Amino acid sequence: MALFSKDLGIDLGTSFIRIAEGGETLLEEPTIVAIAVDERMIVEVGQAAQNMYGRVSEMIEVTRPMQNGVVAYYEITEKLLGHLIRKVSGPLRIFRPRIMITVPYGITSVETRAVHEAALGAGSREAYLIQQPLAAALGADLPIGTPSGNMVVSLGGGCSQAAVIAMNSIVAAETLRAGGKELDEAIIAYVRKKYGLIIAQPTAEQIKLAIGAAIPQDEDKSIEVQGQDQVTGLPHPLVLTTTEVVEAVQDVLRDIVETVRRVLEKTPPELVSDTIDRGIALCGGSALLPGMEKLMTKELGIPTYLVDAPTTCIAEGASRALDILPTLQRSLPNVY
Repeated sequence: MALFSKDLGIDLGTSFIRIAEGGETLLEEPTIVAIAVDERMIVEVGQAAQNMYGRVSEMIEVTRPMQNGVVAYYEITEKLLGHLIRKVSGPLRIFRPRIMITVPYGITSVETRAVHEAALGAGSREAYLIQQPLAAALGADLPIGTPSGNMVVSLGGGCSQAAVIAMNSIVAAETLRAGGKELDEAIIAYVRKKYGLIIAQPTAEQIKLAIGAAIPQDEDKSIEVQGQDQVTGLPHPLVLTTTEVVEAVQDVLRDIVETVRRVLEKTPPELVSDTIDRGIALCGGSALLPGMEKLMTKELGIPTYLVDAPTTCIAEGASRALDILPTLQRSLPNVY
């Protein structure tokens, strides 16, 4: 059957959905949907829907069906998955694909079932779930099948996860339901408090991507954006610098570092020693914030490095997991 159907790994993230096959990424789209309010029909998905954010009438609702790494709107998530699966599989495929789909570590049984049922409802033949840190380790080619410890920190849009992995299973882990979106919110709050201006989430994300950093940089970049005066409601230009953005996001970054520290504290000493020797593997979109690995190294005292494909390694690892499914079976989340 594998000769005729696809084996897909899907990273179902708050900000992006990425689909991989055979360890290679096929598709990457924002996890966002535009819906006609009256008919409850999907108008656009992915990047096309992202482009509509904040620019449409009340007749169309632009929403993110995933919040903090879990399904917030089940029917929309199922339709979005179905649309993207058909996009990579083709509409006339006879044999439905087999799917390995990622979930955050430590989510509830209800949240787990919601993802599984959405994957089946989207048109998969079989659906399996894998924790995102385990998929990330596979995608980053870490030797997780050995008794030695490997630490992965995944910084996504909706949640941040830290895990120590050995013998193909997670030994210690923790999930913080804060990530790239909270960094955006921190920038929005900073601008409102310091300048009395309101900026939207896409503008905050633009600022973060253009001049953001985790630690002060040698070059203090700047960007000009438009804000809305919270008293008069009139537009007003604003110039922000890298130094200001670093100041704005410190509280969120401190929470992330403390999450990693707590995982290390409950990890067996032998595996902590391995982690010190091998370093901490950093992945996820928020890991691309300049200076993030240096901040982790400084605060934790353990060398931290960015993996080769930080944004796509989770999806690629999920697709590789299907090749070694019997080996991983006991480590995967139980759906029922």
